[in-house]
Amino acid sequence: MSNSLRLSPEHKAFLHQVRLSKIRIRLTQLLILVTAFALWEFCADAKIVDPFITSQPSRVLKTIISLYEQGVLFYHIGITCLETVVGFLLGTLLGTLIAIILWWSEFLSKVLEPYLVILNSLPKIALGPVFIVWIGAGPAAIIVMTLAISLIVTVLEVVNGFLAIDQEKIKLVQTFGARKLQILTKVLLPASLPTIINALKINVGLSWVGVIVGEFLVSKAGLGYLIVYGGQVFKLDLVMTSVIILGVAAFVMYQGVVLLEMLLVRRKAH
Repeated sequence: MSNSLRLSPEHKAFLHQVRLSKIRIRLTQLLILVTAFALWEFCADAKIVDPFITSQPSRVLKTIISLYEQGVLFYHIGITCLETVVGFLLGTLLGTLIAIILWWSEFLSKVLEPYLVILNSLPKIALGPVFIVWIGAGPAAIIVMTLAISLIVTVLEVVNGFLAIDQEKIKLVQTFGARKLQILTKVLLPASLPTIINALKINVGLSWVGVIVGEFLVSKAGLGYLIVYGGQVFKLDLVMTSVIILGVAAFVMYQGVVLLEMLLVRRKAH
């Protein structure tokens, strides 16, 4: 018998209300976005704001079409997205690995704790020129900039998640003779899944910040480069177009993390 046939009428009504609530939320979000763009277009047409400075949706659309016809639209988007994804994955994987090492060794954790706090408080953007001189002008420097911004945050987030795990669960498996590796794989990582997912969500924004800052400093391609170039030659339509594309790309990446979270939660439930 399928699960749907075993649901009570009350449970079905509850699920129906949940679906309706999600639909209302999405429609409201869409309405806010459409209203904002319509108001932006109206204010620019009515000269309430200067369209040369703020641009407007119709001019942004023309700029996107122009970039596409020049054959550079997807090239610049692809460069930035590739750098962001690489920095995002490296930051998450390395951050989680370092967090595991710190959990594994209490001595190392206590030694490195003040350094992690200090590194997290440093303005990593100011180190951009150092990275460029050290690594060279290219995608590698941009990815390192992304790591510098996101890595320490990931480490601290995941370590705090590990420390928040109920110690009674760990003691329980220890009484059955579980080794430290078994505690890590069977208790710590599964229980820390929400924390790791939360770190992924934070890293989405931090990765985009790192890549765009890196492209501001060194890149000759990418959306950050288009923003800098547009500002230098007073093509502010190009600047606003790049910003909007960045927003869309960041939203898509964030939704990918949300989808991953749903899949992992569903798998864990089964």
